[in-house]
Amino acid sequence: MRVKYIHPFLLSAGVAGFCHGEAPETEGQMANRKPLNVVFILSDDHRYDYMGFMNAVPWLETPHMDRMAREGAHIKNAFVTTSLSSPSRASILTGMYSHAHKVVDNSAPLPAGLRFFPEYLQAAGYKTAFFGKWHMGNDSGAPQPGFHHWEGFRGQGEYYNPRINTNGEWIEYADSTYVTDLLTEHAIDFMKKQQADNAPFFVYLSHKGVHDDFSAAKRHKDCYKEEEIVLPPSFNVPTYGIKELPSLDPVTGKAAAGKAYYGENMMPDWVKRQRESWHGVDYSYHGRPWDVQVRKYCETLRSVDESVGAVLDYLKENGLDENTLVIYMGDNGFAWGEHGLIDKRQFYEESVRVPMLAWCPGILAEGGLVVENMVQNVDIAPTIMDFLGLEKAEQMVGYSFIPLLKGERPDWRERIFYEYYWEHEFPQTPTMHGVRTDRYKYIRYHGIWDTNEFYDLLVDPYEMNNLIASPEHQRVIRLLNHDLYDWLEDTEGMSIPLKRTERPHSDHRNMRFY
Repeated sequence: MRVKYIHPFLLSAGVAGFCHGEAPETEGQMANRKPLNVVFILSDDHRYDYMGFMNAVPWLETPHMDRMAREGAHIKNAFVTTSLSSPSRASILTGMYSHAHKVVDNSAPLPAGLRFFPEYLQAAGYKTAFFGKWHMGNDSGAPQPGFHHWEGFRGQGEYYNPRINTNGEWIEYADSTYVTDLLTEHAIDFMKKQQADNAPFFVYLSHKGVHDDFSAAKRHKDCYKEEEIVLPPSFNVPTYGIKELPSLDPVTGKAAAGKAYYGENMMPDWVKRQRESWHGVDYSYHGRPWDVQVRKYCETLRSVDESVGAVLDYLKENGLDENTLVIYMGDNGFAWGEHGLIDKRQFYEESVRVPMLAWCPGILAEGGLVVENMVQNVDIAPTIMDFLGLEKAEQMVGYSFIPLLKGERPDWRERIFYEYYWEHEFPQTPTMHGVRTDRYKYIRYHGIWDTNEFYDLLVDPYEMNNLIASPEHQRVIRLLNHDLYDWLEDTEGMSIPLKRTERPHSDHRNMRFY
């Protein structure tokens, strides 16, 4: 496969000249330019609106993410293609959909032949490093392809006193070492060494936070203990009974009275059942009060935010801010009471949307840029490769959003697609596929006798009124259904990728049968 390569010294000259409107530089000027670098920071289970500047949680403090949005860009509509750690992480690293890379759940092994985008960076002369949580097939903690330097832990790892595989050697830390701080310190140490060697670098800083079991740094423990939880509007949806629902008049476009087509707002039965499981607010985490978990989640997020600040400060103080792109994002969203649910996996907004921030004064059109276009996790690999002067690999389905960061208006996707495949160990959520435009969302379930879902996000941003049976929306629903199947056919996704189940479900129904 051909990979176009431009030496990072020459590329940095071109980017700087473009951004600042300068005339083409001489060879001597280009030789003095600093190489381009990338730092990619990934958090776990961080939902899109749990950042201070989003004002979703009045008392949540994330000053460094706020700074990143203020000085850089906030990709407002960022989504994953599958809202689950391993599939999402595989899509980030490969630029492929889950049904293509086959890492469809948190235990699926990595198929032979997958290539991760850092491998292309290595071939182009970049020093690459990974720090933190891999949590994807073949997850032994051992080094993975694409990285010169490796510091990773097995599975979920530990918040305190972690055991970390460093380039093949296991090191166990003690004295209340907090993993977020440790990973950040080591990532910065790696950048210092590359700067001293004048070597271009790529850092993949992958935090354990904010995954359950939430455990904040000691300096943040109980800082939100007394804060009041704001219930989401859909907390009590589904509700029982028939009521008038808002809708848009298809002729005038103005709000008009509508009606529920039967009780409970047409919500699927699986949602009602999951609410009463350990992935719902009524019995969250086998009895741990969900509101207490929300507070602990926010306390744990504080150290991730400080990690972002430490990286930005290092780059700024050492003159690397103009030539280093920093991208922050979450691997998937997380429900905290919406529709009475906890966790991810669903195609509801709080589950599929993720925070995404970009920072690089050398390429951004302006500070405080808000990107409205829909961006997905499959766009990360093409974006980083584009920034570093590499053409995306043939198998990558995403797009570079560098033009969006420059304030340009390129042709861009008008819809995103979603897939999730039922898991043996988490049977509450069914297999589903979905499509979302700027206004509409259609969700189609597979293998269960239940209702599909359709929402007008302009009128109903909290997805409380399922319009799947609405007569005036049937044409749109049919079109989106065709789009969904066209996508699956075009990307070879019409077959559900089954995985071996090597152990039974923990309940009595499957104790003897695999």
